[in-house]
Amino acid sequence: MKKNIITAFMALTLLSTVSCGDDFIDREIPYSIGADNYFNNEQEYYNALVATYDILQSTYVNVLLGEIASDNTLSGGESANDVIGFQQVDEMIHTPINANVKNVWDWMFAGVNRASYIMEFKDKTDFANKPQIIAEARFLRAYFQFELVKWFGGIPLKHDARFKLGDEKTIPRSSKAEVYASIENDLILAIADLNPTAPQVGRVTKGAAQALLGKVYLYQDKFDLAAQTLENLITVTGGYSLITNYDTIFEEAQENGAESVFEVQYTDVEGAGFECLQCSEGNVAVGFNGPRNYSGPRFSSGYSFNVPTQATVDIYEAGDLRKDVAILDIAAWAAATGATYGVGYKHTGYFNKKYIPRTRSSGAAGDLNLTNPNNYRAIRYADVLLMAAEAFNRGGIDDTKARFYLNQVRRRAFGDTNHDINGTGTTLTSLIWQERRRELMGEGHRFFDLVRTGRAAIEIDGFTADRNELFPIPLEEIQFSAGNWQQNPGY
Repeated sequence: MKKNIITAFMALTLLSTVSCGDDFIDREIPYSIGADNYFNNEQEYYNALVATYDILQSTYVNVLLGEIASDNTLSGGESANDVIGFQQVDEMIHTPINANVKNVWDWMFAGVNRASYIMEFKDKTDFANKPQIIAEARFLRAYFQFELVKWFGGIPLKHDARFKLGDEKTIPRSSKAEVYASIENDLILAIADLNPTAPQVGRVTKGAAQALLGKVYLYQDKFDLAAQTLENLITVTGGYSLITNYDTIFEEAQENGAESVFEVQYTDVEGAGFECLQCSEGNVAVGFNGPRNYSGPRFSSGYSFNVPTQATVDIYEAGDLRKDVAILDIAAWAAATGATYGVGYKHTGYFNKKYIPRTRSSGAAGDLNLTNPNNYRAIRYADVLLMAAEAFNRGGIDDTKARFYLNQVRRRAFGDTNHDINGTGTTLTSLIWQERRRELMGEGHRFFDLVRTGRAAIEIDGFTADRNELFPIPLEEIQFSAGNWQQNPGY
C-alpha cells in the first residue's frame, strides 16, 4: 500500500467545495468534480477512499505531541522559541491559541469529513466491493473521531454527511458519550464487512477494527466489552504474533509485518516543506525526532525534538532488550561509531530511537528532514495483548488470563521466562501499566494512558487536574461558532 494507496494528489480537489461570487456567474466552467457527477463507479469510490487514507499521514503531530505532553519526553528543539506550540504543551501552559494543537483539530476533522463524504453517497452506486470500501470508510472516520475525542472531548457530529460552512453555528458539540457511541457503531458495522486479510498492504482489516473497538471500550472503562472484543481478535480472528527479534520491529524490513495490526503508511519519494507539513507523504515526526546536525552511520539528521528523559531511560529493568531499541544514547553511540551531533534545547543525551531518521532511499525528495519513509505502527499486537491484560484484570474477569497476555510481552522483552509477573488485583494493574510504558515508549500513547487511568496529575509536571485532561478547542473555532460551542474547562 505504501507504493499504491499513498499517492492521492486528487484528494484536495475531490473533497473540497468551491463557491463563486456573482461576477463569475456567467463564466463557463468546463468540468468540476462534485457529488452530482462523482461516485458513479467503484474506481471513484476507491479514489475517495485513498483521499481519506491520505489524511492519516497528518497524524504524525498527534504522535509527537502525545509524547511531549507526557512524562516520557521533553519538547527539545533548537531553543525555547523553536515551535512554541510544542514548548507550551511540554510545560502544560498551552492556550486556545496554539498552532500545533489547532493542527490536530483541523487535520482530524478533515479526515472525518472525507470519510463522511463517502458515507453521504454510500447508496448512490452499487458494485461488488462496495461493502469493503464502506467498511474502511467507517473505520477511518472512527479513527479520526477517536483522536478528536481523546484530545478535545465532545465534538460536533454530523454522522453520514459532510460538515458545511454554517454548521458550526447550528450543530452543537455532542457529549463524549455520544461521540464514543458513534465510534462504536462505525466499528461494529465495519467489523462485519472487513476481512482478516487486507485487499492491499496497509489497508484496514477486521483485526484492526476489532483492536480499535477494544481500545475504545477500554478508554471508557467498559472492561467486559473490551476483554470480549480483544479476546475475539486474539483467539478467533488471529493472524498476528509478536516478532521474535524486538530490535527489528521499527526497521523497514518489518513494516506491515506479523505484529502490525494497523500501520500508517509513509514514503520519502514525495517531498514537502515547512509551508505545508501536512502535504508530506513522509513521516514528519521522524525528522523532528532526529539528532540535531547529526553526521555518522545508520541515522540521519533531524531537529532534536521529543527527547526522552533520564527518568524514562530508568524505567527499564536490567536485561530488558527494549531499552536499546527505544532509546538512543547519543554520547555512547558517538563514542562507539565516531558520529558527531549538535546539542539542542533541553538536551538529555537521549533520542527516540524507534522513530528517528534512518538512511534514505536514492529517490528521496523534498526536505529530507521532513520526508521520512518510516511507517507509524499505530496499533501493534503487543499493545493488543497489554490492553487485553488490563481489561481482564481491571474488570475483575480473570487475572490468570491477564498475566498470560502480559507475560507474553515480557518474555519477548527479556528472551526468557524468568521475568514473568505473578501479581493479582491492583498490584497486577500497576504492573500492566508499567509494562505499557516500557513497551510503547515513544509511540504516542503515554499521555492518554495517564489521563484515562487518572494518573496524569501525579506523573506529569505542570499538569492541572480538571483542566489538562483535555486540550483547548482552537480559539478560531469558538469564535466561528458564535457561542454555539463552549470552551473546555480551564481555558
